[in-house]
Amino acid sequence: MTDLVIVDYGMGNLRSVSKALEHVAPGARVVVTGDPAEVGRAARVVFPGQGAMPDCMRELDARGLRQAVREVSAARPFLGICIGLQMLFDRSEEGDTPGLAVL
Repeated sequence: MTDLVIVDYGMGNLRSVSKALEHVAPGARVVVTGDPAEVGRAARVVFPGQGAMPDCMRELDARGLRQAVREVSAARPFLGICIGLQMLFDRSEEGDTPGLAVL
């Protein structure tokens, strides 16, 4: 099991998030991945994002990460950053886009 996974769905500044987490948790193994199975095995998950909700949801679905993110957000320590948090809601007014419906 990976200590800490940063979800890579093609949106956001993953290197900055990774470097920040390595700084505050120097003993943790931090992995940036777009692999749904690896996301599902993580002890802790960070879901960053940047951009517009319709684009982010489209990229999340295109990479097959929707279900993995929904499952881990309900079961483990989980941090959504910026649009990564907003995507957890039922819907966004931005483009009238359905979210992950976790919150």
